[in-house]
Amino acid sequence: MKERTANNIHEAFVGEAKAYQRLLEFARKAEEEGFPQIAHLFRAVASSESVHSRRHFRLLESIRDTQTNMEQAFEQENAVNGVYYPKMITEAEEDGEKNAALVFTHARDVEAVHGKLYKKALENFAEEKFVEYHVCGVCGYVHENEAPDSCPVCGAPREKFFRVE
Repeated sequence: MKERTANNIHEAFVGEAKAYQRLLEFARKAEEEGFPQIAHLFRAVASSESVHSRRHFRLLESIRDTQTNMEQAFEQENAVNGVYYPKMITEAEEDGEKNAALVFTHARDVEAVHGKLYKKALENFAEEKFVEYHVCGVCGYVHENEAPDSCPVCGAPREKFFRVE
């Protein structure tokens, strides 16, 4: 693929992915404020944006066999955890942006957990043992089996965890 087209696809992917998240947050707020039909509309358009982002993603990235995808996911988590977030944390701290530094720190710590989960799954790849996962709704920490009493990354209580379906 030519560089200009690849850049345009990447830009479109980022825009659509951001729109999806933005619209889900708009829907959450509309629900909070008692506008269920508007929330429903926001979720419908968010679903459409999700279709767009997936189509763009497929043009940019190769989806291979599951083991290869797991290995790639493991490598990406380690890069994000070990390189990208530490730089972002340092720069946010230098800029005096404490909230951003905290969010980046939580994300870095959670990315490390993701790497461990992928590594464990790769080591037990052939077993295909079912594990239930709970995600912290505050920082994104993923916990196997039962949700913990509090999040080990951000301290959120058990009630903030949701089970992955």
